[in-house]
Amino acid sequence: MSLTSLPTSQPQRQREPGISLALYHLFKWAVVSPVLHTYLRGRIYGVERVPRQGPVVVVVNHASDFDPLIVSNCVGRPVSYMAKEELFQVPVLSQAIRLYGAYPVKRGAADRSAIRAALHQLENGWAVGVFLEGTRTVDARIPDPKLGAALIAAKAQVPLLPVSLWGTEAIFAGSKLPRPVPVTVRIGEIIAPPRSTNRLELETVTQQCAIAIHDLHDLGR
Repeated sequence: MSLTSLPTSQPQRQREPGISLALYHLFKWAVVSPVLHTYLRGRIYGVERVPRQGPVVVVVNHASDFDPLIVSNCVGRPVSYMAKEELFQVPVLSQAIRLYGAYPVKRGAADRSAIRAALHQLENGWAVGVFLEGTRTVDARIPDPKLGAALIAAKAQVPLLPVSLWGTEAIFAGSKLPRPVPVTVRIGEIIAPPRSTNRLELETVTQQCAIAIHDLHDLGR
């Protein structure tokens, strides 16, 4: 895929839809937050660095299926993630996950369709979550960061927010059920978007994001 083949997106709204915000707070306080702060003994640092409104690309390391829920909970606002297209064919579930911010991505066309969908979400005031490695890693490190987050930020000209998840790789280690392991979430300083979609600029900002996340992760518990 050409890095310059997608249309530039201009943010239009400053907040996600009200119904999505209400659903987020209901699920956060009824389910996610109690589990995080009791069962997983969650600690959160840097919440004051999160933009309270307006589009932003949240870049994260990734080691567990719980990561999207934990990140959304800890940044204090809904975060929109891509999801398999098949999930949107299930009645009721489709409507629920759309309201929660998920957007469908077709298999085999993930790069192009995901970027277009992410730009659409940013236009509507969402925070969009991107796992910098593109997949889970066993140690929560980012050995091969992908350019997608920087490309989205460049196209939309919105900032990036680095977030480190520490400990989530152990939640399902050696078990089919979630284990009561300690989890720490650290939120870093805002990173300016690339000024263009030039590959060198994308790579520079991508590395900046990876270094920021690793520095936060190295702080440990």
